[in-house]
Formats: sequence, C-alpha cells, structure tokens
Amino acid sequence: MSESHLDIPPEHRPRHIAVIMDGNGRWAQRRGLPRVQGHQRGVSTVRRTTEECARLDIEQLTLYCLSSENWKRPQQELDFLMHLLQQYMIEERSTIMDNNIQVAVIGRRDGIPAEVQAEMDETIRLSAANTGTRLCLAINYGARAELVDAVQRIAGDCASGKVKPAEISEELISSYLYTAGMPDPDLMIRTAGEMRISNFLLWQISYAELWVTERCWPEFEIEDLHQAISDFARRERRYGGLNE
Repeated sequence: MSESHLDIPPEHRPRHIAVIMDGNGRWAQRRGLPRVQGHQRGVSTVRRTTEECARLDIEQLTLYCLSSENWKRPQQELDFLMHLLQQYMIEERSTIMDNNIQVAVIGRRDGIPAEVQAEMDETIRLSAANTGTRLCLAINYGARAELVDAVQRIAGDCASGKVKPAEISEELISSYLYTAGMPDPDLMIRTAGEMRISNFLLWQISYAELWVTERCWPEFEIEDLHQAISDFARRERRYGGLNE
C-alpha cells in the first residue's frame, strides 16, 4: 500500500499507538472454530499492523498481548498462548530485523515459562540496536500491578534516602514505571467494540485519544489502522486548555 493511501502529514500522526487486541476468541467462536484459532489468526494481524507502523515511521506501537487477569482462562488456552508467544518470538525475528524494529516487553514475568522468557530476551537482544519503530509487547501486564511495583520501588528509595518524599512528582513516578523512557500513547485503539480500558496503561493514557472498532482483532486491516490515524489527526487535543 502506497503512502498516498494515508494522506496525513507525519507531524499529524500519533507518535505512539497502543492497541487492546480484543475479540480473538469471539471471532473464532462465531465461525465454529476453537478459540485458539482466533489467537493464531491474530498473529497475522500483529504482523501487518507492525509492518505498517514501521512503514509510517510511528515511533512506538504497544500491543496488549496478555493481561494479568488472563491467567483465569482455561489452562489449555493459556498453554497455547505461551506456545504462540514463543513461536512468534522465533519466527518473526526476520520480519523484525528487516523492518528495523526494536522489541521491548513490559509486565511481570511470573508464570511465563522459562523457555518463552529465553526467546523473548533473545529477540530483545537481537533488535536492541534497531532504530525504527519500537514494538512494545505487554505480557502478563496490569496497570494497577505496574503502579504497585512503582510505588514499592519509590518507597524503598525513600527509605534508603535515595529519594526525598518532596521530590516525588509526575515525572519521577513515570520514571519508575515499566514504560520509563517511552512516550505516552497518543492514540489508543480497541477492537471488538468494548468500551473499557481493561487495566491497560492507566497512568500513561491520561490524554490519549480513544478509537474503538466493532471489528475483532483478526479482522483488523491496514485500512482500519489508517482510519484510526485519520480520525486522530482531525481531533483537537487541548490537554484541559482551550484552543483559540
């Protein structure tokens, strides 16, 4: 797809897009397929969305892959998700390197099998010097858990004298989050029509523009991404102030 298909100047595009990839299981069930096939199909959507963000020079794409609440799902589905994650980390390396993409992972590592963590770390290592789009994967992620971890670390540094309570600011708190050093999302996309945030990047999306589509994640196409970016570019972002 050529650049002309997205007639939005680079300076009006979001710097950071975050996506809640919802509806994999529903997409499969509507077709009489096992839920896991929806997850498998969703990997193709991850690939084309990531490649298009790299082509458009989007600085960061953050994908909500596995929430801390998803561990409540059936063990068979969880085992498949872990297998799919490990497979993705191995099979997508050539695409990641060819597109100059840098991979990052946020979230707690508890419960993630050691062999999956090893492949995650290898992909992060191999792509560390890439200078294009940062692909940030939120795995076993929960925003409240992130805030708890940040508060505990700040409290520890206050107790040791490294940080004074009076020095605690929004900037300092941000520096203790999993996303330290990353820009906050400008655009938050959610698929499958759900109108909630689902414990995703609660601190970071304070001023993000929200865009929801009824399409399930396996159905999400490049045209949908372009529509979200186009709608974003038309919105006024006042950050609580007034644009005269």
